[in-house]
Amino acid sequence: MPSRDDEPIDNDQDAHAPPAGAKRRAPAREGRVTGQPGFVLHSYPYKETSLIVDLFTRDHGRIGVVAKGAKRPMSKLRGVLQTFQPLSVSFSGKSELRTLIDAEWVGGMLPIEKTALLCGFYLNELLVKLLARDDPHPALFNHYVATLNELAHGEPAPIALRKFERALLKETGVAADLTRCTTTRAPVLPDGLYVVDPERGARAAAAVETWPVVSGKTLVDMEREDYADPQTKAQSKQLMRFLLAYHLGGAPLNTRQILIDLMQL
Repeated sequence: MPSRDDEPIDNDQDAHAPPAGAKRRAPAREGRVTGQPGFVLHSYPYKETSLIVDLFTRDHGRIGVVAKGAKRPMSKLRGVLQTFQPLSVSFSGKSELRTLIDAEWVGGMLPIEKTALLCGFYLNELLVKLLARDDPHPALFNHYVATLNELAHGEPAPIALRKFERALLKETGVAADLTRCTTTRAPVLPDGLYVVDPERGARAAAAVETWPVVSGKTLVDMEREDYADPQTKAQSKQLMRFLLAYHLGGAPLNTRQILIDLMQL
């Protein structure tokens, strides 16, 4: 006989501490929130008929909710709680794991398909692993929506991903300065060679480096979100891979490896 879906005890299976140096904000845990724009990042079974869902919401950041009965065949939530679908969600509770009251599909976005779908899962994995719970990032939420739209409309995936990766590091407060040399405070020169210290920013490259060496033009282009130059595309890929690995503390990104194997993104 199925067990009753009691109010859960939070045992956040995928909670992650924020990256070192990340901005910290006071948790926003109102008792009841209605009509909040959001997306499903990840979900997994809870008890007999329910799900624990990781949501990325516009005004409350990444939150965890219990969707009671969502696995039942006749549940309204069963077909709604899908990734990459814009939702309007309502939830209640003051603990870190809330209770989902309702979720409705909003529409207005093209679905992402094929390789773009895997890129979307990569975005979600980054958000789950780099965002602290209850840390609002409305600008990053808007950037996430824009990136999904770019992928759905066939925009070049490498460029969309590089822009989102950079925005994510900026929003979480760990983006190093790419425009000035940290040792001299002089502007980065397009014809110079640099490395990027993940904690401090760009500095002139030494004769022997263990970190990725990139041109000053690549750094300037990245700040301008200009990836037209093939060298900028190649060097920014290596640089962002290095910076993300650092801020993830070496934790692997499963979707990233699949993308590398398939497309060398």
